[in-house]
Amino acid sequence: MQEIVKGFLNFQQNVFPERKDLFKSLASNQNPKALFISCSDSRLVPELVTQQEPGQLFVIRNAGNIVPPFGPEPGGVSATIEYAVLALGVSEIIICGHSNCGAMNAIASNADLEHMPAVDHWLHYANAAKAVVDERQYDNVETRLTEMVKENVIAQLNNIKTHPSVSVALRKGKLRLHGWVYDIESGKIMALTKGGESFISLSDNPETCFE
Repeated sequence: MQEIVKGFLNFQQNVFPERKDLFKSLASNQNPKALFISCSDSRLVPELVTQQEPGQLFVIRNAGNIVPPFGPEPGGVSATIEYAVLALGVSEIIICGHSNCGAMNAIASNADLEHMPAVDHWLHYANAAKAVVDERQYDNVETRLTEMVKENVIAQLNNIKTHPSVSVALRKGKLRLHGWVYDIESGKIMALTKGGESFISLSDNPETCFE
């Protein structure tokens, strides 16, 4: 905890004064252009990976970068998506998985999560991805996990399209969806091509989008 407090004090004393004008401009207003949905994993920091300033990303983080389909009892993820699209008018939504994801590993390895019932329930929203992965044969567990991460990004992109605010914005051409997989060790991002056919290097194809 002392390291966290020490970090805040450094921010307050050194970083904040240098960025005072930026924070003053953000004090009463925000105008992010993108909603970034990622895993809660401590190794993936959206603002760091994308080098965005405060105020530029609206962020949702949860175990497995999951987006439940829209339903009669929308939770926090659904409410945040709706607010981002309708109130903030974001024009881009990025769903970003990452390498060696613990949530996806639990699904891919059929881990016993009886002692974590909330986690077990939450990960059922990745069942579509698991069904696809279970239909294939893999040479090793590492490859199976990598494919699970990719298929989960595709599954969550399909889930987010069930949200009315997203569906309407897509039909009006006001919103684009992106599917990314971030590799922690190399720092590379693979992006899903239009229609979800394959993942390709974002560095080599910066205009790639899913829809």
